[in-house]
Amino acid sequence: MKITRIFDLLDQLQQKYPDIEDVLAGKANGTWKKYSSKEYIEIVNTLSLGLLSMGVCKDDKIATIINNCPEWNFFDMALMQIGAIQVPVYPTISEANYKFIIDDAEVEYVIVSNHEIYDRVRDIISASKTVKAVYSIEKTDELNHWKEICDMGKKNFKDNLGKIKSEIKPDDVATIIYTSGTTGNPKGVVLSHRNFINNFKAASDIISKNPVSKALSFLPLCHVYERMLNYMYQNMGVSIYYVDSTDKLREFMKDVHPDIFSAVPRVIEKTYDKLVSTGRSLKGAKKQLFFWALNLAHRFEFNKKNGWWYNFQLGIADKLVFSKWREAFGGKLDVIVSGGATLNPRLAKTFWAAKIKIIEGYGLTETSPVIAVSTFVKDGVKFGTVGTVMECVEVKIANDGEILTKGPCLMKGYYKRPDLTKEVIDKEGWFHTGDIGEFVDGKYLKITDRKKEIFKTSGGKYIAPQVIENKFKEYSFIENIMVVGENKQFISALIIPDFEHFESWCGIKGYEYTTPENAIQDEKMINRIQREVDDFNSELDKTEQVKKFKLLAKNWSVEDGELSPTLKLRRKIILEKYKDLVEDIYIVNT
Repeated sequence: MKITRIFDLLDQLQQKYPDIEDVLAGKANGTWKKYSSKEYIEIVNTLSLGLLSMGVCKDDKIATIINNCPEWNFFDMALMQIGAIQVPVYPTISEANYKFIIDDAEVEYVIVSNHEIYDRVRDIISASKTVKAVYSIEKTDELNHWKEICDMGKKNFKDNLGKIKSEIKPDDVATIIYTSGTTGNPKGVVLSHRNFINNFKAASDIISKNPVSKALSFLPLCHVYERMLNYMYQNMGVSIYYVDSTDKLREFMKDVHPDIFSAVPRVIEKTYDKLVSTGRSLKGAKKQLFFWALNLAHRFEFNKKNGWWYNFQLGIADKLVFSKWREAFGGKLDVIVSGGATLNPRLAKTFWAAKIKIIEGYGLTETSPVIAVSTFVKDGVKFGTVGTVMECVEVKIANDGEILTKGPCLMKGYYKRPDLTKEVIDKEGWFHTGDIGEFVDGKYLKITDRKKEIFKTSGGKYIAPQVIENKFKEYSFIENIMVVGENKQFISALIIPDFEHFESWCGIKGYEYTTPENAIQDEKMINRIQREVDDFNSELDKTEQVKKFKLLAKNWSVEDGELSPTLKLRRKIILEKYKDLVEDIYIVNT
């Protein structure tokens, strides 16, 4: 059947995949609750009728502040079927951003996961002039339960749902997603059914070359990246198992045995670090074997380019080491989709060597989201790039290196902000991404930096900080880093050590470890980080080298406003927060 509105996926499930018993699954109170295709559709239809009986109409805005769970899908589809607009909101944003989004979108109802999330928005909702009521997914003493809406739907015998659905057009608004941005208020990205459908159909074509049957979903569904993949899974009849916290990831992998999941590079980096940490804890021959295999993985190339001897050794490493890695991922993991930031090529090589395919992609909320992605066809992956441009997308590189794109996946615009829309979409319809990139071998897109993050030193040298930061984060002792030095005489950095790794290192060396606050004052820590800095500086031009650094005891977080919900550095906020520390670097060394 032809899918022209996102909720048409439900009809396709009914026709093409009617026997799936676990099309959606979530864990509550230690037990998996699975929903069949039939149950999914029945709940969505009942929920739609309940929303109609509450007076929810076409274009009404409903905010969802919900952790990953099947109920997220129930509301998503139920709202779209009646033409209402879901405004998905991250559970961890600041109070100021909550207030801005609820007021700007003129939200009428709010759906929260639980009382804990409600407490974060209670005062904002109380002061809102538009919010009529709040419903909760979990049962609480204070809030209405979401199933009360379903109960209203069961009493709504005037079933005009079919007529309402028939009047919804492909170019109607499906959602407004507020992008976190790096400064200022969020911008509401208006996306249509057509935007998403073109994207998830193209993605489905890619995954069909390497079929999967069970997905683990833990990246927030309120983000466009996981949401599009969620639609892709439903389009392909893939069962989706939800994790509501990355802290439970390893436990759920062993429980679910997924074939595929998506992740941001930071999650992949942490996973890699865990593997390396496990290797360091081994003794004698086992430890030697582990790092021999790891070093082989770092050199992996496609099409057996390293020769027969390398591939013979890789086969041994697979039996003795990599097979154990796969068991830790549940035993069936075949594909990891990476997006949201640049992935270190060494990590991609490592996982491919271990027979776990990492497919890297690139896109933005404004492009629904994928612009380019690696594929499973021959030569479909090139390490260090984000793959080839999607078939439904056009891309060109501007004279200053900025990536420009247009096509049916491009947003309708920013909500209530035609001025901002005109700033990013030019008269010819090209969307200016703000990312700097280039084509490698004429077809693979490579992202090199953010246009607005490139800065100039006082000596006139342009610095691309992400390139330097991503390389530094390869080192085991460095958890996070931000390169600074705009209008300064040299480059410096704020570095957050990997305290867990440092503590393990201290244990091996017989040193005392107490707290992160004490560790950043410890000469052993400072000298160990200095070795990492010196090692990488040898590969950089003199003007790009990190001359000085300061260590921080606390990691940056979304909750404290230093990271966006997709874990990108909010540079201006971090600089303002640590301005005295940064100035101290330059005052001392002037």
